[in-house]
Amino acid sequence: MNHPVKAVLFDRDGTLVEDVPYNGDPDLVRPVAGAREALARLRARGIATGVVTNQSGVARGLLSEADVRRVNRRVDELLGPFDVFAVCPHGPDDGCGCRKPQPGMVLWAAGRVCTHPADLVVIGDIGADVEAARRAGAHGILVPNAQTRPEEVTAGDHVAPDLATAVRAVLDGVPRGRVLVDERPIREAFTTGPGPGRCR
Repeated sequence: MNHPVKAVLFDRDGTLVEDVPYNGDPDLVRPVAGAREALARLRARGIATGVVTNQSGVARGLLSEADVRRVNRRVDELLGPFDVFAVCPHGPDDGCGCRKPQPGMVLWAAGRVCTHPADLVVIGDIGADVEAARRAGAHGILVPNAQTRPEEVTAGDHVAPDLATAVRAVLDGVPRGRVLVDERPIREAFTTGPGPGRCR
């Protein structure tokens, strides 16, 4: 029997909300299609929810940590309440252990919701999200969008065409199988190169 998932951590930009590069304006926060319903299904099942987000705009001087907090509060107002928010403010060359694909944020968030990584799923839109899950000992599900590189889709152990599909799979236990539900041809749908919002 597939054992139940106890917590799901989501990437923020491009997964839960529309990706606005280096967004510091709460008024620009827009949930992706199906996000509210997907989160409601998890919470109705007693599954903890959280957000793990790289915010290198802080290190680049494009955002303040207060800006990030304001945007996170808006995300929580629209889609919460979340049990945990984890933010990495560092840049890709800072060598920190929290920036995805490193596992630090996932492990910290797992501790905050008192969940072993093996009972946790990370859902995100780029390879760094699922790689952070793998390194933490958790399970990752890739939900591709226009910023997702084709090679990340090809390499993903678990790929879902949309957030609702990913969450439906989680409700059945830890993910199994490469493409969770073949509702549309994922490889054909996501063949464009990385867009301007990818590096965050």
